[in-house]
Amino acid sequence: MGRVRPVFIKKISHELMKKYSDLFSNDFENNKKLLDEFVIIQSRVVRNRIAGYITHLKNVEIEQEEQESFEIE
Repeated sequence: MGRVRPVFIKKISHELMKKYSDLFSNDFENNKKLLDEFVIIQSRVVRNRIAGYITHLKNVEIEQEEQESFEIE
């Protein structure tokens, strides 16, 4: 089982992924820096949680693309 994340973390992450999905990557440190540029977040913990969830979403996206490429071949 995975970690339970608050709904507001997921909502913010999904909105940011819709707008800037091409800029985010599966690198947590890079995602933290990008969040500092796009969003004003008072709490370091909340920023890290959002960056972590975005990293998770990108990893899932990469895995799905790899599975689709295996199914095509």
